[in-house]
Amino acid sequence: MNPSHTSGVLYVVSAPSGAGKTSLVKALLKTDPAIRLSVSHTTRAPRPGETNGRDYHFVSREQFQIMLADGEFLEHAEVYGNFYGTAKGGITHDLNAGHDVLLEIDWQGADQIKLHFPHSASIFILPPSFSALRTRLAGRGQDSDEVIERRLAAAAHDVAHAGAFDYIIVNDDFEHASQDLLAITRSIRLETARQMARHTALFEEFRRI
Repeated sequence: MNPSHTSGVLYVVSAPSGAGKTSLVKALLKTDPAIRLSVSHTTRAPRPGETNGRDYHFVSREQFQIMLADGEFLEHAEVYGNFYGTAKGGITHDLNAGHDVLLEIDWQGADQIKLHFPHSASIFILPPSFSALRTRLAGRGQDSDEVIERRLAAAAHDVAHAGAFDYIIVNDDFEHASQDLLAITRSIRLETARQMARHTALFEEFRRI
């Protein structure tokens, strides 16, 4: 797919569990409400405080399999025994309408999204160190020691794929990392082709002189 420069930008953000991706994305969306968050489908149960339709579309395994068979997903993956998928209809509609869209997915999903949207901007969030990641995961108090060790092993695998992304942010200081993420979105909007398409009337005004 080769969208015009008047269409929206698709941002794909990935990170190992515990790197702070969700907090950084929430801060970005609060600062720039023009970016729409794509809500993925999942078969896992809601966690405390999560709302259906806002955090995820929570569906049964049967519903997920039906959607998958009908070709409704741009990408999907199984993570820790649960299925996750990104429906293509809403994203394509928003981008064609000129809205920017952000996806939070793992590196495997990011690879699949790049095939469908080669002009998307992919961003990988790194923790400051392996030990800091261990401390963050343990500090959340959500997982057993066994699950934490599994997440740490998965994190090492995730980081090995960071080189395939367009941008890498090290989340060693939240405010600094948040500003880095905002800078990426702003710089892409200021690309020459996008600005010339967005401000056609302004350029035409100068051509008439």
